[in-house]
Amino acid sequence: MAASRRSSRALTALTVLGALIWFFPLYWAIVTSLKSDTEVASPASGFLPKEPTIEPYLYVIERSSIVQWYINSVGTSTIIALVVLAASVCCAYALSQIQFPGRRLIYGALIASVMVPAEALIINHFVLMNSFGLINSWGGIIMPQLVVPSVIIILKQFFDQIPKEFREAAMLDNAGHLRTLWKIYVPMNWGVIIALGITTFIAAWNNFLWPFLVATSDATITIPVGITQVKDVFGVRFAKDMAAAVLAGLPVAILYLLFQKQITRAIMLSAGIKG
Repeated sequence: MAASRRSSRALTALTVLGALIWFFPLYWAIVTSLKSDTEVASPASGFLPKEPTIEPYLYVIERSSIVQWYINSVGTSTIIALVVLAASVCCAYALSQIQFPGRRLIYGALIASVMVPAEALIINHFVLMNSFGLINSWGGIIMPQLVVPSVIIILKQFFDQIPKEFREAAMLDNAGHLRTLWKIYVPMNWGVIIALGITTFIAAWNNFLWPFLVATSDATITIPVGITQVKDVFGVRFAKDMAAAVLAGLPVAILYLLFQKQITRAIMLSAGIKG
């Protein structure tokens, strides 16, 4: 019993230590963003701002295109999440409930595609988007992110667990596959669908490499790419750089706080697929 208590206390201490190590860079970014550039550069700069100011935030908002970057990120990420969910739900239902030639081959290809890193497809995606004339457009940012195999695989596994009697009963009532999907399978799996939608939105919001390559103007640049331009605009001004970084991460942090249970569940499910 004593050994179990010691083990529990040690685990708690390690968890707290890990949380502090994770939290410190976030704390330092927020504190730095509330200082003046002079105070940040001062050797006497400490762990708390001597005279807190929101001037770095006002400067970033007024002197950069961060509002347009927000609009681009919200727009592209929302479209990606909605289209990915709609397409994945339909694909998962077809693979789970409809018998057709090549079904196993398609499912095997989906599983294999999870092992292919997105970076390996960057050149092909760029050539394809360029041939469509979609470079430096929302379409060019969105299209290569519309297929997420792990989402289809997870949804298929959940659809597999629903007794086939539900579908058979719907068919007896002359319900087609589409009606059966939206009236039975989707409502019975709303929790996992919402969780996957949130994580898809966050992944699209945080995506840096592809938007960095395909977006070349403020009209299309997203937040992760935009904050890399801050230094070019402002010079070396750490307070303003940190303010831009905090503003970029704020929506995702709020989203996580509101839906942390759903996000954690979706991450565990995705980890199970990729592991």
